[in-house]
Amino acid sequence: MKHSSTRALYEYWNKKRGVRPAPDRSEIEPSEIRFVLGDTFMLAADFVDQLRYRLAGTRLCALFCRELKGEIFSDAFGDPSREAIEKLLGIVNEEKVAIVAGVTARTQEGQSAELEMLLLPLAHTGHARIRALGIMAPTAPPYWLGAQAVTSLELVTLRHIAPDVKGRSAPKFGRLADGSRLRHGFTVYSGGLETPTGERTG
Repeated sequence: MKHSSTRALYEYWNKKRGVRPAPDRSEIEPSEIRFVLGDTFMLAADFVDQLRYRLAGTRLCALFCRELKGEIFSDAFGDPSREAIEKLLGIVNEEKVAIVAGVTARTQEGQSAELEMLLLPLAHTGHARIRALGIMAPTAPPYWLGAQAVTSLELVTLRHIAPDVKGRSAPKFGRLADGSRLRHGFTVYSGGLETPTGERTG
């Protein structure tokens, strides 16, 4: 994880979950992660299939030059990344694994920036709406931040972080819809350690 916000949120989430696959939404206290709230988002399924932004931090909204609350998370991704991110959200939600990804953001004016995205599952029962916690932040803040709106996102790299990889197969996720491969595929880390315990599949 390159970005300080990504590392801080993952460490907080990891501490809250303990030995469980994921913490409950009620355990997440915004005041305890106030230093990363500007880059943070929560995704909710309001009795529909698509995950939408329930909350989005000010720095994240500044990337898009608008309030993101209520928007479908995957809509900002262009093809074939949109189909890939929807599958990825399903993996995070159903298999309770954390994902860190490299994302390229582009503006209509032709500017681009590299972002780091973290997706963390939250435990839920029944029709609980909040499903995931995340971060999306530029690895280096672009000079045009807040002046030019990001109009498309491209999923570039993925890493799958599992609390216990023994007996758990890595998600079957390595190719985009057009048959091309993600740049690095998956590297599996046990508990977020630096040393990989699985093999790259991409």
